[in-house]
Amino acid sequence: MSFTHVRLCLAWVFLSLAMPNTLIQLNQVSKSYPNNPNGGVRGINLRIQQGEFVAILGESGSGKSTLLKLIYGLLSPTEGKLLFQGQEILGPEEKLIPGHKHMKMIAQNFDLNTYAKVYDNIASMLSNTDLEGKKLNTLAIMQALRIDHLAERRAVELSGGEQQRVAIARALITKPQVLLLDEPFSQVDVLMRKQLRADLKRLSKELGTTMILVSHDPLDGLSLADTLLVLKQGELLQKGTPTELIDKPANVYVAKLLGAANIVPAEVANSYFGFQLAATEQLVVYPYECKLVEKGMKASITQIHYQLAHNELELNVEGHVLHAQVPLGAYAIGDYVQLQFSNFRIVSN
Repeated sequence: MSFTHVRLCLAWVFLSLAMPNTLIQLNQVSKSYPNNPNGGVRGINLRIQQGEFVAILGESGSGKSTLLKLIYGLLSPTEGKLLFQGQEILGPEEKLIPGHKHMKMIAQNFDLNTYAKVYDNIASMLSNTDLEGKKLNTLAIMQALRIDHLAERRAVELSGGEQQRVAIARALITKPQVLLLDEPFSQVDVLMRKQLRADLKRLSKELGTTMILVSHDPLDGLSLADTLLVLKQGELLQKGTPTELIDKPANVYVAKLLGAANIVPAEVANSYFGFQLAATEQLVVYPYECKLVEKGMKASITQIHYQLAHNELELNVEGHVLHAQVPLGAYAIGDYVQLQFSNFRIVSN
């Protein structure tokens, strides 16, 4: 890490320490669309802390991007209020140029000057009042995002993942208090995605920047976020740490979204696994909690999926399908195995 990068990081951390703890607050926020009654969000109550990394997860159409745009001020709520440091966030009807001045939002199209060089794309976000400082800060943020070797390349010549890093650098160099990311990994290949996740998490901690990410991939949130928000049809179903939501999902939807959980109905759990569940209850069992043992419930293998470090078996238990992550081994479709749950949780329908 260069001296200029250290200086940049320390300056932003000191700035963050001087700010109040609760940065963003949503009070009963709803947004409806007259031509789409199932769209938007409803009754969202939320507090986001300074320096927190928040991931908003949900299926397509769940209201993730709407919520992000409301926080930034690109949309106005139909009901409720959004506050930034206690001051109301103004929508497009109240501002000539929509968007909050202390936030930066990176959309899926990146908004780059495609025929300008990478260095110029980033440096153009700063004024010319201090040319030496402008150069040092530009080089420092490029180094932090591992794109300094691309300085003389034009944006149009870059891959999607490289363009994403340039867009993040353009946003961070202005020292925003909040960085909003709408599906930041949608155009990034698998190898670049893993590295970009690590860099975002590192920069969030080093700079003290509050980051709010929208993604349809739960792994993005599980690997990055301090706090997860799960939306469904515009409603906030659950908020908590990744561990809290995995260990204690509020319902079946959360468990299936985050962990591809097996959902075992009360009838199957009671009849074949010895439980005594009420008719309104179900078992949630993640695939890694399905263990093959010498004595357990008999199951037949119907599919085998190789997953590099393990196999995922699709099992038939008296007509009910379960998925199990098991060590690599010599399995064959049609084989019978003995199944047992190493852990489970009970949720209501």
